[in-house]
Amino acid sequence: MRATKYFGKTLRDAPAEAETVSHRLLLRAGMVQQLAAGIYSYLPLGWRSLNKISTIIREEMNRAGGLEVRMPVTQPRELWEESGRADTFVPPLAQFEDRRGRMLVLAPTHEEAVTAMARANIRSYRDLPVTLYQIQTKFRDEPRPRAGLLRVREFEMKDAYSFDADVEGLDTSFNAMADAYHRIFGRCGLQVVMVEADSGPIGGKDSNEFVLLAESGEDTILICDKCGYAANSEKASSRKGQSPVEAPLPVETIHTPGIRTIDALAKSLGIPASRTIKAVFYSAAGEVVLVSIRGDLEVNETKLRNALGGADVRLATADQVRAAGLVAGSASAVGLDRVRSVVDDSVTAGGNYVAGANREDRHLRNVNYGRDFKADLMVDLALARDGDACPKCDGTLRAKRGIEVGHIFKLGTRYAEKMGAMYLDAQGVPHPIVMGCYGIGVGRLLAAAIEANHDGRGMTLPRAIAPFEVYLASLGDDADVVSAADSLYRDLEAASVDVLYDDRDEPPGVKFNDADLIGPPLRVVVSKRSLKNAQVEVKSRKAEKPASHPFGDAVEVVRAALEQV
Repeated sequence: MRATKYFGKTLRDAPAEAETVSHRLLLRAGMVQQLAAGIYSYLPLGWRSLNKISTIIREEMNRAGGLEVRMPVTQPRELWEESGRADTFVPPLAQFEDRRGRMLVLAPTHEEAVTAMARANIRSYRDLPVTLYQIQTKFRDEPRPRAGLLRVREFEMKDAYSFDADVEGLDTSFNAMADAYHRIFGRCGLQVVMVEADSGPIGGKDSNEFVLLAESGEDTILICDKCGYAANSEKASSRKGQSPVEAPLPVETIHTPGIRTIDALAKSLGIPASRTIKAVFYSAAGEVVLVSIRGDLEVNETKLRNALGGADVRLATADQVRAAGLVAGSASAVGLDRVRSVVDDSVTAGGNYVAGANREDRHLRNVNYGRDFKADLMVDLALARDGDACPKCDGTLRAKRGIEVGHIFKLGTRYAEKMGAMYLDAQGVPHPIVMGCYGIGVGRLLAAAIEANHDGRGMTLPRAIAPFEVYLASLGDDADVVSAADSLYRDLEAASVDVLYDDRDEPPGVKFNDADLIGPPLRVVVSKRSLKNAQVEVKSRKAEKPASHPFGDAVEVVRAALEQV
């Protein structure tokens, strides 16, 4: 491809709103253009890299036994009502009414559509197992799109779905997809960590994320420094420790004027925060919920949402707290029977706590779970943090930032049961199909690859996904130089080398800066000086200096150099 025939312009500086390395470089290189918040057009340069990533994904999905399909992005709302997600998916579905008055949605994911496909085509255990996949547009109305392609509203996704007769079959399909994901990310130049994750609005019993560790990431990952346990902070657990075993003491009321926080309470009484019980008020589905947790811990709102059946949770307002009869700063579950009580299991690891007395400026000493208060629901609600003890060994959890580049789920029979996707076993008995789903955001994968492969001059993408493999430049307007560069360009193309030929009338500095910005793995230069010695300059993108080679050997030199990079 000749640069004079190409579409798109590079920028000297990125727009001020570009907040991450990938966002800045994608805009400066002329790979994407923002059309609206979280909605981007791909220019030819960006589309080339996106297609190369898609090709890698297709190859690995096919290698793992997947069959490619295509499902519509516009779907009837009734399909989502069958699954029960029409009003609960987060962010809420984007929907509209067609001319016939029928409600349609823009699909954020395709579990419903693929389940409908399965129930129409799978009849017997002989039809199983099977894995279907597509690379297709999705729309999620994210409330805070950010960081270029890392958090968008409209995006390309590879979503795959496995169908099995039993849980053992699902495990096999799940592991095959995990292996395929490792190969995909490796070929795209990413070293990823597979971590335990929350299943979110997709659902299912278990799920794992593939995370690129990067400071620009918006996810927090907890990794054990000893055994390798790794989980997203939304899912991670930790050992909370055991307080000394003590005989329950009588409850005492103590005067605590002006005390409103756990830190102030612990300091005034000369005790660690772990000897207190913190009360946190939430609103869930219109109901005020009182969460009790040990004072040195924080509530993980994702765990709370899951414990409450997926209900949207948010901190209760002051008016809601007062209407529920709670006293902010002095509240606890002791003596309360009109408010739902959700308790973190940390309170069972000790006793004789200090907790609120549900009276202004009063607290209770020697509060014990079971004797003095109970739980309508007890689960692990604690947010795991850097420095916490690993739940699997005696190691320590360390927090790192990361970018989620893939997510795989064990859905089980959730969708099959609700939507009637059944198969007959060898005895003719019907069973729900056991499902898994597996997603990769293709544009996000490109952005993550840039985050992992760049320097101060621009992108250093791997050969497999760089927009072009070779950047060929002719320097100056000397007729012999232009003729030699034209000839080399034709020879490289004939040798199936993916080459961008910069034949623009621009100074060498402009061409070299653009070459480094776009980042093809190899730069080839034909100049009057090199041609005088019947040579051509070849430079790896990451090398400090170019090397000179005989012009007649240029094609073979380039092919050999590409094999090395």
